[in-house]
Amino acid sequence: MPALVGTSWKMNLTVAQADHWFTTFRPLAGDAAIDFFVLPPFTVLWLARERLAGSGIAWGAQDVSPFADGAHTGDVSAAMLADLGCRYVEVGHAERRRDHGETPATIAAKVNAVIQAGMDVVLCTGELEEGSLEAAIDAVLADIERCLERVGPSDLARVVIAYEPIWAIGEGRRPAPPDRVGRIHRAIAARLGQGAGVRPRIIYGGSVDATSAPVLLAEPGVDGLFIGRNGLDPLRFAEIAGVLPAQAGAR
Repeated sequence: MPALVGTSWKMNLTVAQADHWFTTFRPLAGDAAIDFFVLPPFTVLWLARERLAGSGIAWGAQDVSPFADGAHTGDVSAAMLADLGCRYVEVGHAERRRDHGETPATIAAKVNAVIQAGMDVVLCTGELEEGSLEAAIDAVLADIERCLERVGPSDLARVVIAYEPIWAIGEGRRPAPPDRVGRIHRAIAARLGQGAGVRPRIIYGGSVDATSAPVLLAEPGVDGLFIGRNGLDPLRFAEIAGVLPAQAGAR
């Protein structure tokens, strides 16, 4: 299966900036044996639909309401996102949990809404502190179990797990050591693959750059990468994904 490499822009890029990103990156993706996806802000989802149509680059949203419809001012439902043509929806990011008080129960409701609407969910999970490997595995597996409590075995193929250790997220941070990442990914795969016959793809996010990316992707159990601030520049994103030589995108 090809590597899955995506980026979430968080609260960045205007319509004009997004247009530049799409028109710059689309030809770079070309026929690369990589499954790409991009999660821009709600304000430019319509532009992603226009600029990425027919490209093979998937796109989607960074959040979704757990409610189907109704009096929920400012929320965007899964049905609305599906109607726009979104393929992926991100839920459970550490910033949503921290800034908006999202609990595993809330995240589980969002996961269910996304799957019921026919889209794939990117579930973010990760330990708070860089403690022992055993503690990290226990924390991550417990969180995943709660967040996927409404997902049956037949729907696991609609789930992407984005392992993002919270201590590795943010400017100036460093990615988790590849061997640690690999062991945690394999533990997730073993747990979710039990009796299911299919398991989610498991990708890594957290201060990924062009230097760490190939080492992480070479680690058994790492199915792809989820890139944050380094994905805001289409050339840097292409470098990290390995579809553009580093020197060609150097600035």
